Amino acid sequence: MTEHISLPVQASQTGAARLKMRHAAERRFRIYGLAAVLFGLGCIATLFITIVSGGYSTFTQTVMNIELDLDRELIDPKNISETDFRKIVRTSIYELFPEVSGRRDKRKLANIVSPGAEYQLRDHVIANPDLIGTIITLQVPMSDDIDQLSKGVIRADLDESERRVSDLEITWFNALREQGRVETVFNTTFFSAGDSRDPELAGILGAALGSFYTLLVTLLLSFPIGVASAIYLEEFAPKNRFTQIIEININNLAAVPSIVFGLLGLAVFLNFFGLPRSAPLVGGMVLALMTLPTIIIAGRAALKSVPPSIRQAAIGLGASPMQTLMHHTLPLAMPGMLTGTIIGMAQALGETAPLLMIGMVAFIVDIPASVMDPATVMPVQIYLWSDSPERAFVERTSGAILVLLAFLITMNALAVVLRKKFEQKW
Repeated sequence: MTEHISLPVQASQTGAARLKMRHAAERRFRIYGLAAVLFGLGCIATLFITIVSGGYSTFTQTVMNIELDLDRELIDPKNISETDFRKIVRTSIYELFPEVSGRRDKRKLANIVSPGAEYQLRDHVIANPDLIGTIITLQVPMSDDIDQLSKGVIRADLDESERRVSDLEITWFNALREQGRVETVFNTTFFSAGDSRDPELAGILGAALGSFYTLLVTLLLSFPIGVASAIYLEEFAPKNRFTQIIEININNLAAVPSIVFGLLGLAVFLNFFGLPRSAPLVGGMVLALMTLPTIIIAGRAALKSVPPSIRQAAIGLGASPMQTLMHHTLPLAMPGMLTGTIIGMAQALGETAPLLMIGMVAFIVDIPASVMDPATVMPVQIYLWSDSPERAFVERTSGAILVLLAFLITMNALAVVLRKKFEQKW
């Protein structure tokens, strides 16, 4: 009798122990999951902090206010562009420090101002020819090393052999700052200029317009083709072996490395069709090929999410299959299609490898005016700047990454807003 009573008690104790072990395992699993999430968030936070700390100073620039004598004997009003504006700028700088006499020291003194000062003065005089014969005050950018010194990136307390700026240049800079000639202003050049070999003159406008034209071509090609393909495969295509092969290939293309599409563009669009190298037209065509699988898959998923009862009700009231599609199915599926398109475009905006293969990696100073002009894009511009030896280009790289991230976050946020606003609950 005692043995019969003790068996249920032992079974109950064993079950309680197993339940306790299972609850402990569940708690450990939750802890592991939370630790993984926190680790991922920590990595993202570290990445953002690194980029922001290295790039926020890009949006400011150190400039110098300098008096320039536009002597009529030096400037021919009929041929202003042939004037030696470099001499005018250097003469004005030498007058600020008359004690500097050696050729080597004079060269160093002239180099504290950016080489772009002479072109800025030329453009200013061409736009205002009535200033010839007067003395003007012009705000010109300082060199990249002086700019980095002003921002504290180059430390003045280090030994002279350990920094790019000499003690003499630091003395001149401090003297100019005490005279009130040095200011820190918003860096409009970064947003209004193209690429340059001088970091203080380099901007992202050329790359931004290149990205815009490239994405415009991508959207005009991929959206209608992708939506039409999704509609055909989901609504009209017969379910046979041929359509199954197409569906499998579309799914496989979505996972193909992007550089393969670049090789395809190089072989077909450039070598076979002879389209211009490094043009946004070719870049957009390559990115359209890469984006199509994403749009088709998202479009088919959006069409599948529409309840069959809506189609059946429309057909039951006498609507044709095309009327059912255009007036009922497609309007309800369009928010999902737009969301997939925006996500695909955001992916295309950040692509670099396929564009490198078609030559959009060239050093291009001019701002592109059409899809046929040579251009580069934001990710490629970032790649080019990151490979430059000047310290100021590291700053420009981080600043361009911040701008690119802002565009990507905006596009993904737009996709979320569209999905939330037009999403239908069934």
